[in-house]
Amino acid sequence: MKKKNRTTKDFQSFKKRNTHKRRSKERAKNELLRAVMSTNVSADSLHISDSFDGGRRHRSSYKRHADEVISEGVFSSSKSGFGFVSVEGSDRDIFIPQDKTLGAIDGDTVEIVYHTYKTYTGEEKTEGRVRAILHESRSVVIGMLDEEYYYYRGKGRPVVSTVLIPDDQKLASHPFKVVSTAGARIGDKVEAKIIRTPHYSTHECAVIRSFGAADGKEANYAAILAECEIPVEFTKEELAEADFFAAMPLSEEGRVRRNEIIFTIDGAGAKDLDDAVSLRKIRGGWQLGVHIADVSSYVKERTHLDRAAMARGTSVYFTDKVVPMLPAALSNGACSLNAGEDKYALSAIINLTEDGEIKGTKIEPSIIRSRVRGVYSEVNEIFEGVASEATRVKYKEVLTTLGRMHEFYLILAKRARERGSLELETTEAEILLGEDGSPVEIIKRERGDAEKLIEQFMLTANEAVARLLSEKKIPCVYRVHENPPPERLEEFITYAHNLGFDTSVISRENSTAKDFAALLSEAEKRDMLPQVSYTMLRAMSKAKYLDVRKSHFGLSLDYYCHFTSPIRRLSDLATHRIIHKVLIEGKRPESYAKYAYRAAAAATDAEVRAVSAERRIENLYKVIFMQGRIGEEFDAVINSVTSFGFFAELENTCEGLVPISELGGSFTFDEKNLTIRSRNKIFRIADKIRVRLEEADIVRGKLRFSVVDSHQK
Repeated sequence: MKKKNRTTKDFQSFKKRNTHKRRSKERAKNELLRAVMSTNVSADSLHISDSFDGGRRHRSSYKRHADEVISEGVFSSSKSGFGFVSVEGSDRDIFIPQDKTLGAIDGDTVEIVYHTYKTYTGEEKTEGRVRAILHESRSVVIGMLDEEYYYYRGKGRPVVSTVLIPDDQKLASHPFKVVSTAGARIGDKVEAKIIRTPHYSTHECAVIRSFGAADGKEANYAAILAECEIPVEFTKEELAEADFFAAMPLSEEGRVRRNEIIFTIDGAGAKDLDDAVSLRKIRGGWQLGVHIADVSSYVKERTHLDRAAMARGTSVYFTDKVVPMLPAALSNGACSLNAGEDKYALSAIINLTEDGEIKGTKIEPSIIRSRVRGVYSEVNEIFEGVASEATRVKYKEVLTTLGRMHEFYLILAKRARERGSLELETTEAEILLGEDGSPVEIIKRERGDAEKLIEQFMLTANEAVARLLSEKKIPCVYRVHENPPPERLEEFITYAHNLGFDTSVISRENSTAKDFAALLSEAEKRDMLPQVSYTMLRAMSKAKYLDVRKSHFGLSLDYYCHFTSPIRRLSDLATHRIIHKVLIEGKRPESYAKYAYRAAAAATDAEVRAVSAERRIENLYKVIFMQGRIGEEFDAVINSVTSFGFFAELENTCEGLVPISELGGSFTFDEKNLTIRSRNKIFRIADKIRVRLEEADIVRGKLRFSVVDSHQK
């Protein structure tokens, strides 16, 4: 067949058709931009129709198969662009190639079409494509504004486009073109509204607000709070209610005035003191009193404060500030169990046997007066026999009780070990700040017997209250920790086996905390406790709140709730309210069942947000602290090994990546033995090495090290 020659007329016709298409697309974009910036259009309605690109739909290269299955699931993205979808009823996640995601973003609920096939090795795999996005997981994105240069073919000059580089690495594969900067400048950390463009992997966004320069502490601090949805300010109505209820005089009606020796023990900087303790030796055992601030007497149902507590869910504690669940008039004032002041409390009076077994519990509204404002460090000095004369004078009234409490704490700790309660060793950082608010030193936080004593007393109270409410069939917000998921359990067993531990002590079918405790004991003998604890913690289920009682795996308890911190946790406040209304006032249990359900869900969600924000801001301060130490060398320990390198932790708890690509030579990852090795050198978990700090990236909150020397043969 003779090839047709293209004439000038053909070319002009082709050019005219494509110019028309380009102009149609530009008109659509301009209409979209006007909608975005219009005050009459709600942010949630900003969605581009299928006709955005002149009616041209995206044509996927996905080949249809006879055994295709249509299903729904949650899309999980990778920073490389591809993703996976978790489908109910399938034992594996469905792989979605980068060009078949339909522009889905991490967390979206999607409809997919997938099929199963066999590789040349006979292994079964799945692959699919996103057919529709059913629910969009996020409407905003936070990141840094940057410039992108690209060339049109035949043009001599580059075209400059403003783009947003997301902080979230799971969105890194999504280039967000910025249609409006709202006055923000290149290099700023910003929050932007996502504008979805169906059938395209490239989305657009419009800046909502700028936090400031992306390499500044305050901008990153504010961005983390915004991304984790941590509300910082209270409304005028919430503050007014807090002031009103805080000013109400105390009344002894319906309350027991407790006159025994009661006092608090907290950190030196704590202002929201919500738990006090007392202890008496009684015939046949002990009587432990755990007296908790009666916050529910101030936060009434269906008030602005009640809605604020439900929305916030928890106080969030940062290095230099606290974002409280309740206004300071209550959290630091009326509700705080300050020494020498009469305060409302909800007292749990628990009778126990000589060896610490709970025999019975009574809960009653009370008025208490703390004898002394105890501080952990001072009480530890008393226990260690090194307290100064001034400290002993301060605690003179409670010294005898403290001695008795220490004796009882040792009994409770022994009982916890015997039942298999896990004592995971996690390193916590204490970040010391200078006058300008910048970190000047980071040290490892140490826990003494005073901290552990209060912890055991609170655990005992939480168990006793949960047991009492469950036996009386009263609604409760339970703290639940389920058994490790089978796949994570198998991964941890493989990990421990590869490190040379005897994993036969862990049952795959019905594992208990006692199984893991035995392995932790062996890890401690081999000087690998921090590394094994860290990996074990990651293998565990996430603890959560439920309105249905289930066991707590980590504590090895059948009954457990949170009762002891109502100033800072919604779960405890909700349980207090139910105790007041049902147990004490006699209202019908079923009338508070829905409230327990709502509070449990809100508390779980709030905890996830708070933990994420606290961890990220702590990392921010660590990176700022280490920025002035680039080029310095440090002793470190290898915490974990991956295919792309290993993570090394310094003595001050700062952790960074040593990339495998920067080790020099020919290193490979040995998955079976969890090592990175070459012909002459091996890097293992718990190895001590010498590293040099190469990078401290404040924008990503990451440290990068290189190896200087390792203590290996």
